[in-house]
Amino acid sequence: MDKIDKKLITLLQQDARMPLKALAENVFLSSPAVSARIERLEKEQIIEGYEVKVNKLKLGYHITAFINLEVAPVQKPDFYPFIKSCHNVVECNCVTGNYSMLLKVVFPSTMELDTFIGQLQKFGRTSTQIVFSTPVEPRGIDVNVELPVND
Repeated sequence: MDKIDKKLITLLQQDARMPLKALAENVFLSSPAVSARIERLEKEQIIEGYEVKVNKLKLGYHITAFINLEVAPVQKPDFYPFIKSCHNVVECNCVTGNYSMLLKVVFPSTMELDTFIGQLQKFGRTSTQIVFSTPVEPRGIDVNVELPVND
C-alpha cells in the first residue's frame, strides 16, 4: 500500500460517497486509475465496505449504553444467535477482564434498556454505563501512522 492508497482510504473514510472524479483530482491520477486502485483495495479486503452515518436521535434512539456481560463459555452457542437477533445491539465484542462481552446498545428510553438488561441477565451478570456525551465519535483509522516493524 503506497501513499496514494493511503490518501484514497483517508478520503473515503471522510466521505464514502466522494465522486471518483474528486478522488482522482485529490491524488493527481485519472479516474480509471483511481477506480482500479479502489477495486484492488476492496479485493484485498483493506476496504471492507461503505457505511452511512445515521443520526440516532432523529430516529428516536435517545439512550446509548455500554453493557458489560459475563457469559460462561458453555452459554456462547445460545448467546451469539440471541445477540445477533437484537436490533438494538449495534456492537458486540468478546473482551478480556471481569466480563466476557461488551455490548453497545441504543434504545428510545431507559425503560426499554432496563427490559433488555433483564433479558441479558439469563446469560450472566451485567454492568451498564449510559452515555452522557461522545466527545470523539466513531472515526476512521489513521492510515498514515507508521507502525513499528517486527523483524
